Amino acid sequence: MSKVCVVAGVGPGNGASCCRRFAAEGYSIAMLARNSEYLNSLAAEVDNSVAIACDVRDPKAVVSAFDQISNELGEVDVLIYNAGSGEWNNVEQTTIEGMESSWQTNTLGLLVAGQQVIPAMKTKETGAIVVIGATASLRGGANSTAFASAKSAQRSLAQSMARRLGPMGIHVSYVIIDGIIDLERTRATRPDIPDDYYLQPDDIAQSVFELTGQHRSAWTFELDLRPFGEKW
Repeated sequence: MSKVCVVAGVGPGNGASCCRRFAAEGYSIAMLARNSEYLNSLAAEVDNSVAIACDVRDPKAVVSAFDQISNELGEVDVLIYNAGSGEWNNVEQTTIEGMESSWQTNTLGLLVAGQQVIPAMKTKETGAIVVIGATASLRGGANSTAFASAKSAQRSLAQSMARRLGPMGIHVSYVIIDGIIDLERTRATRPDIPDDYYLQPDDIAQSVFELTGQHRSAWTFELDLRPFGEKW
């Protein structure tokens, strides 16, 4: 029976690339996102995959999705939490709804998703949870009030998970994406940026895959990924 990888927050960038990368290694893939039309089209391209429409902001929907994964694919070996949208506004313009949605997407969703896979991983004393973060988790910009605070909370949650679960054989890691990901929509907004200054989703997926194969004697918790031209 093949190993199972869940990618929560699947879009045409990191999420899709992670699905393809793990599928290429023989994993069965469960793809979670709100956009069922896109998920179904991607599932037609990715072998041994199942598309599950799920809003990670809704704990009941997350629990239901993982119940379906367990029934159809089996116990989860790898969870990649890639859900990461949020409101971008300054502190004066940030809405209550935007603040709540950012926190629910980035932090609450991770908590609930993690709780669904931890029991089986504890029993097997092995497993990997990779959280896709952002530079905003380290500093708040003037116009990232909701997003940065949610990402900061997500990073702290991931660290707490890693400290708790590491001794149980479960590798939790946090990937900080520092740069602009090469997507059609980002190209449209920044056509002046040279090709080499974009982060490539397939290369991000490769780094994520390598994290899940690390020996426990030298686990990485936090990994910064940026193109060589990014200022930091």
